[in-house]
Amino acid sequence: MSVPSPCINVCRMTADGLCEGCFRTLDEIAAWSRQDDDGKRRILSSIARRREAPGAQATARTSREVSR
Repeated sequence: MSVPSPCINVCRMTADGLCEGCFRTLDEIAAWSRQDDDGKRRILSSIARRREAPGAQATARTSREVSR
């Protein structure tokens, strides 16, 4: 079974270069379709670390507030 994309269709980049919706970088987004399942799992692991990092949710919230 293929690894599903983490995209949630909230495609806005934050000032620190991450997608507000899925926490991927532009390079990770662009490379996703070319990755094998192991590569996709590595990206998902990176996303999990980013989401758990102190201030991760605050960064996304700040980005939404600025874009209004």
